[in-house]
Amino acid sequence: MPRRYAEIYPSSPLLNSYEMTHVSAAALMEVRYFQAEADTMPEEIFAEHHVLLNLQETPHRVQNRRDGEMRDFTFHKNEIVVTPAGMRSGWRWFAKSDVIVVTLDPQRVEKFAQTELAMLLDPQQFADLPQFTDPDLCAAGVMLRDALENDDLTSGVMFEAMSRVLLVKLLERYGQKRPEDLALSASFTSDHYGRVLSFIRANLDRTITVDDLAREAGMSPSHFGRMFKETVGETPMQYVLAYRVEQAIDIMKDSARALGSIALDCGFADQAHFSRSFKQITGQTPRQFRAATTQ
Repeated sequence: MPRRYAEIYPSSPLLNSYEMTHVSAAALMEVRYFQAEADTMPEEIFAEHHVLLNLQETPHRVQNRRDGEMRDFTFHKNEIVVTPAGMRSGWRWFAKSDVIVVTLDPQRVEKFAQTELAMLLDPQQFADLPQFTDPDLCAAGVMLRDALENDDLTSGVMFEAMSRVLLVKLLERYGQKRPEDLALSASFTSDHYGRVLSFIRANLDRTITVDDLAREAGMSPSHFGRMFKETVGETPMQYVLAYRVEQAIDIMKDSARALGSIALDCGFADQAHFSRSFKQITGQTPRQFRAATTQ
């Protein structure tokens, strides 16, 4: 059974986002910072993607076994290794490390890519990228690390912002998009999805129908409904409802905003409709959710 990456670290991290309060970015990723003496990690199959960002100034020898193939290489500053979920991987390093390890839940990454970037990811999500150099991505990682040093509201806001910056950079540069080599008339592509999502965003406070979305995609309603569910995993109206609730959750972070106003801005008929729909998606009413997140 796949394990979580944190379960087999040979040493404790100096900084760990799991211990932070005031942030919701833990739903997207966990970030840990290590300076560990030479050691090994056994081969395991992990349920998460893990991204290793090297900050060590001095190049050093590292071994990384990936699905039975051994790589023995010199690790340079600003080099990164992405190991997709489901790949058997193990490590050995021969000098003190200075690394940031980012772990990502595949389902949450897929949802983030869809709702934030209008990107439809391949089921694998990330290519097998044994080693590459990306100073920008490492710089974003350093900002995340710095935000971990103080567990206060300001650092939480910084961590929240930079976690999204890092994930956007990672997905836009290295995310595996779904192949679009089928005829457009028989498939639902990222372009279709992007047009549909843009329409939902622009009309969030209004009634949205399947006919509206199908027209944006340039398909008949019946064909659009079938292709959307096959590609995204839920019906168009289920998706719209979930998107309305997601946007409401984001707006609810402003404690001064009244729930009735949020309901109308997110396209619910009234506060009662908002409350029923919110509980259907989250298991809590908006009042219960807000109370729990502001304690």
